[in-house]
Amino acid sequence: MNNHAPKFAWWEYPLYVAVALVFAVLGVVVVALKVLQVLWRIITWPVRRPLRLAITVVFGLIVVAGVLIYLYTRPVDLGTRVATVIIKPGDDLGTVAAELRRLGVIRNRSMLSYSAQWLGIDRTLTPGRYDFTGRISILSVLNKLRAADLVRVKITVYEGAPIWRVAGILARALEADSSSVMRLMRDSSFARSLNVPYLEGYLYPETYVVPWGTPPEVVVAEMVHMFRAKTDSLWSASLPPGLNREEILKLASIIQAETRLEAELPKVSSVYLNRLRLRMRLDADPTVIYGLGGLTRPLMLADLKLATPYNTYVRYGLPPTPINSPGLPAIRAALRPDT
Repeated sequence: MNNHAPKFAWWEYPLYVAVALVFAVLGVVVVALKVLQVLWRIITWPVRRPLRLAITVVFGLIVVAGVLIYLYTRPVDLGTRVATVIIKPGDDLGTVAAELRRLGVIRNRSMLSYSAQWLGIDRTLTPGRYDFTGRISILSVLNKLRAADLVRVKITVYEGAPIWRVAGILARALEADSSSVMRLMRDSSFARSLNVPYLEGYLYPETYVVPWGTPPEVVVAEMVHMFRAKTDSLWSASLPPGLNREEILKLASIIQAETRLEAELPKVSSVYLNRLRLRMRLDADPTVIYGLGGLTRPLMLADLKLATPYNTYVRYGLPPTPINSPGLPAIRAALRPDT
């Protein structure tokens, strides 16, 4: 047995060399790529770091914005319950937020306070009554305060309402003391401050919408202002002989009380103007009723003999004041009666 025989065939040696060269080349390529990778990281390191930081900041802002949107829009469901907050002059946002938190309208008073300060709502807070019901979020509360979405009341004064009825309407709508409102209606100095001799007749019949808590004197002043705005253009026409504006208003109030039909107003006007022209007593039942403070019963014969300043059965001429709030058709009828 020959122990010195070769282990490999002669043709295997070139193959081994070729394989070794291939692995050597691959090793060189891998090392080169690794070196290039390291060099690329070294070169681009100053750029990639701010980019990563920017991406991190943007992602963080998106997360924070999402959380804030959720917190500000997450509603509190009050159902049919109405939570009322009355903001008085001088109240700050902290006081309002505390009251809203106490009533269960909001969950976090600090979020409302800080947001309102940032938006400037705390500097423009409008006093009044705010009602909250249904599903309420902090965002909807902020919008309500910014828009001054106050509770408003509707006051309707009908044509022909005497002054005590107007006082009752105002007192109920404004939740005010009726006796105080009536005293205001009879206050001659207050009437003079509005440049009218008295309020009866000058409280224009209309529907008024005012914020809850509006003082009665403000509403009364608005009614007198509305009277002027509606009637100023009427006085350009010539007045019936012997009558001034105040007397026209007294006559219009009697006409208004006599009929509810607008088509009959000029005819009623002509009847009373004829009586005035002929120096007859007016014999107007509505003036007698007014002088008795209003009646809930039919007018009796004995009432016609009572010597009140408004009894046109015993006194000549027009009553001392109008007897109600006449509407425009009645005033026009007093100015332009049937012939």
